[in-house]
Amino acid sequence: MVAILGILAAIAVPRIFQMLERARQKRTMADMRTLALAINAYATDFVFVPQVSAPASSLLTYLTPTYLKTLPVLDGWRRDLQYQGQGLEYTLVSYGADGQPQSGPYSGPTTNYAADIAVVNGVFVQWPEGLQVQ
Repeated sequence: MVAILGILAAIAVPRIFQMLERARQKRTMADMRTLALAINAYATDFVFVPQVSAPASSLLTYLTPTYLKTLPVLDGWRRDLQYQGQGLEYTLVSYGADGQPQSGPYSGPTTNYAADIAVVNGVFVQWPEGLQVQ
């Protein structure tokens, strides 16, 4: 009986971890999409995006309360979303599960939990898709 419970636990625990990580990714993508819509609305009104390069919390003075009542500034791992804006171009980045910036260019869909999630000018240029691996 104990052996059966041990086997079931060994199967269930990794699945639960994967489900939690996937939920964090999905929440991060939803928050980034919301933030990108607010930045685009700001750019429509002012003909440029907020001109800062800092954590997304620096956008509070630009976007609240006119474009968003509550600004999502943390990703699913409770780390700051990063923002960089210049002219009409902007980038939003979550450093993913590992919290470290990715080296190299963004590559579209990824199956790595640790990969960055990135939005450039309102379009996801790197995002989690498919079966995720460590």
